[in-house]
Amino acid sequence: MEVPEHSDPEPSLRDLPLTLGNIPRLPLLFLIRVYQKTLSLTLPPNSCRFYPTCSHYGYQAIYRHGAIKGTLMAAWRVLRCNPFNPGGYDPVP
Repeated sequence: MEVPEHSDPEPSLRDLPLTLGNIPRLPLLFLIRVYQKTLSLTLPPNSCRFYPTCSHYGYQAIYRHGAIKGTLMAAWRVLRCNPFNPGGYDPVP
């Protein structure tokens, strides 16, 4: 799989303004980050069919589109991650 040269850097929680509308995103983003720093390290390298990986996609989708739409986008991405899908470059819209 070819990785694009210029990909968007992962947004930081520190850059997310603490507003009422952003509060539902925080626990979801935190859980994804915990997964990335713990469980995902036990998986074999290159085990995800997509770039960015599903957890990075989910993080970016929730960060950009909010808790509800971002979670739905991430769930759809995980459902597409199966042996019948070739994968490849699939950025968050």
